[in-house]
Amino acid sequence: VTRVRFEARVRQLVGADRLLLGIFEPLLRMHRCLRENLADLHRFILRAVRVDPICRRLMTMPGIGPVTALTYKATIDDPKRFRRSRSVGAYLGLTPRRYQSGEVDRVGRITKVGDSETRTALFEAANVILRPKTRWSSMKAWAMKIANRQGVRRAKVALARRMAVTLHRMWVDEQDFRWSAA
Repeated sequence: VTRVRFEARVRQLVGADRLLLGIFEPLLRMHRCLRENLADLHRFILRAVRVDPICRRLMTMPGIGPVTALTYKATIDDPKRFRRSRSVGAYLGLTPRRYQSGEVDRVGRITKVGDSETRTALFEAANVILRPKTRWSSMKAWAMKIANRQGVRRAKVALARRMAVTLHRMWVDEQDFRWSAA
């Protein structure tokens, strides 16, 4: 059922059973209250993003929505902290772990240091870009090449890292996302 018809469907299934009605009535009230509060928070986030020029610029990149833009902006805070945009990927824990000792040089999984919420938001944004219905861009073409070579999961992590770096560069240069490489 849809969100709108959920409460009516539960009441229909419960019927006239007093025991089930006593159990489900408080749960339905709480569910309705949570939905209303979530809608209020969503409107608040949209208003905050609408007046912030940095978040609006970050949202020009495909896959980046209001929550991801706000999370990224709050995590990076001051883009001048990073001399190179490439450092942002390492700061967020999106670079491969390395073990080097003597003749051994192993490349492992990502380090996962830094803010996990931002890393998760960027991973979700990369997931959105790699969906079949998402508009084609240079970022998607780059990630699809990696997906064909190394698999979709690695491509998502690599794309999240590249998105973090590109978002930083967009913020520093004060430019919107360019859909084509030219």
